[in-house]
Amino acid sequence: MTLQRPRRTLTLRDVSDAAGVSEMTVSRVLRNRGDVSPATREKVLTAARSLGYVPNKIAGGLASQRVNLVAVVIPSLSNLVFPDVLGGVSAELEDTGLQPVVGVTNYAPAREEAVLYDMLSWRPSGVILAGLEHSAASRAMLANARIPIVEIMDVDGDPIDTAVGISHDRAGREMAAEILRAGYRRIGFIGTHMPEDHRARKRLAGFEAALADAGVPLAAREFYQGGSSLAKGREQTQRILAREPDLDFLYYSNDVIGAGGLIWARENGLDIPGRLGLAGFNGVDLLDGLPVRLATTDARRLDIGRRAARIVAGKDARPDNGIVALSPTFLPGDTIRRAR
Repeated sequence: MTLQRPRRTLTLRDVSDAAGVSEMTVSRVLRNRGDVSPATREKVLTAARSLGYVPNKIAGGLASQRVNLVAVVIPSLSNLVFPDVLGGVSAELEDTGLQPVVGVTNYAPAREEAVLYDMLSWRPSGVILAGLEHSAASRAMLANARIPIVEIMDVDGDPIDTAVGISHDRAGREMAAEILRAGYRRIGFIGTHMPEDHRARKRLAGFEAALADAGVPLAAREFYQGGSSLAKGREQTQRILAREPDLDFLYYSNDVIGAGGLIWARENGLDIPGRLGLAGFNGVDLLDGLPVRLATTDARRLDIGRRAARIVAGKDARPDNGIVALSPTFLPGDTIRRAR
């Protein structure tokens, strides 16, 4: 359910009323000053989190009470996906006087709370952040911010304000349809464990649902802990094929581990795409350097960054339903048979 934005900005008085302490005590706790007992400190912090209250760190005399910054919150700088998103954001903000400032969450909800708390305390002109899944405290802070909030990469859910991205359920279903159309029937999946990778989880759910609709069960799954790498792709491809040697297709949760799998398969003399088909997700530039092109899905990263920034900057109006859904695009490459 979409959160309702408050009719007015929250104040210290709201927090003091909720915590049952004085405004002075609330101020001391939030500034981390003064002699306050641990129990009272926790009571104040709990009240502030539940309300979504964020202190204002900018000068009280600033007329607009906003600064010309746009908070951009992403889960990782090492993931090849996000530089394109940031490039799109930066390109669209270039002529607006707004500057992006980046925070990294490492896929941890608690870290996202901390990043948002710090960024919102400086009263940015807007927030762009990855994903639709957030903690209750993060959602409360965002709903109370009274600025444009654009959640990016995903539209499978209810945005706080506006969402710009693709449907990952649709991307998974469309990849399954392409694989089945090409005649593959013993299909496996390789990816990381997904407690916080909600978009990969949605793609896999859509992928499995489309296979099931066609009467084809997913034959094998291989999950691992840790980040994406070529080495992990090689290792997990060898592992799943040792266990299930009759698999004829492998779908990877992203292009990096898919590229590792492709390199391993070629080194071991497998006929690609005849004996084994392969596909990843994202359409990253890394694929340009491979000896053959991995089948994948273009997740529209640059477009997502641009569209999100245009909404925050006021170049584009927020859509009435709060959703800007871009279409994922299947890129067949060289690792899937041509449809029969």
